[in-house]
Amino acid sequence: MSDQSGFDTDVWTLTRFIIETGRQAKGATGELTQLINAILTAVKAVSSAVRKAGLAHLQGLAGSVNVTGDDVKKLDVLSNQLFINMLQASYSTCCMVSEENQELIVTPRDKRGKYVVCFDPLDGSSNIDCLASIGTIFAIYKRVSEGEPAEEDALQPGSRIVCAGYTLYGSATLVALSTGAGLHFFMLDPAVGEFILTEKNVKIKPKGKIYSINEGYAKYLHPSINEYLKHKKYPQDGSAPYGARYVGSMVSDVHRTIAYGGIFMYPANEKSPKGKLRLLYECNPIAFLVEQAGGVATTGTQRVLDVQPEGLHQRVPFVVGSPDDVNEYLTFVRKHQ
Repeated sequence: MSDQSGFDTDVWTLTRFIIETGRQAKGATGELTQLINAILTAVKAVSSAVRKAGLAHLQGLAGSVNVTGDDVKKLDVLSNQLFINMLQASYSTCCMVSEENQELIVTPRDKRGKYVVCFDPLDGSSNIDCLASIGTIFAIYKRVSEGEPAEEDALQPGSRIVCAGYTLYGSATLVALSTGAGLHFFMLDPAVGEFILTEKNVKIKPKGKIYSINEGYAKYLHPSINEYLKHKKYPQDGSAPYGARYVGSMVSDVHRTIAYGGIFMYPANEKSPKGKLRLLYECNPIAFLVEQAGGVATTGTQRVLDVQPEGLHQRVPFVVGSPDDVNEYLTFVRKHQ
């Protein structure tokens, strides 16, 4: 509904969307809405910092290395602290897992709620210096332990996710979010400071025309993967070869895969025999969102959301995208088993 100035006066903001869907949920207390709002505030602050990063020299190294071996940028440290503080102040979390922290982060007793959040505050941060897109990824679970929050609260399979999302700090700031009833895109309107619903019930194409993998690792890849890639580049059935796209910032690569269809791959290789991407705060949330859009996410041997996590920073092989493309990839895997 627009008035004569062309200004939309009935806008679906992300907050409104969450409140409406929350009201329809049985036994809803509003705590999840509170938590998502806290995440959005942190995202807005990070978005603002990312936009200023080049100007404020925030992209310089903080002089330390995070638990998974990446040089930590100042922006990473800032984003991580922002998320931890905002989430604890929402009175809706009991514990958190961050890519930047080795141990479980336990919320102070007087601020505890019933949710667990696993997040990567700034995914692809090694791309900050060259201004490639970076993002934030998160997954929310309900706690399962009694008494003090424990690692078992975070070590739940992705099939138990209550809500997941990613933010892309690209030419605009976008949030992709699902509470288990479809995938929805929201864009940050900087004039209003709110995320506005731009695409509802996003669906991935059954088959795409793009593959995305770091082909520089071809010599370390399993023969099944190299055979699949050859099949994409030199199709025998007369179809056009697939295009190759690889940013190296997972949120960017996955977002493009959801938007245009195709396949994104970070399989195991000789250098990373268990894969490189982390299950709790990278693979599970993305797998959940892709499945909500009708796609498939696999480790090559099982559905990603069925993996029982064993460690907070566990890595898994990760292949995700259009159902026809991922299933075709799996035929090559089975052929070589």
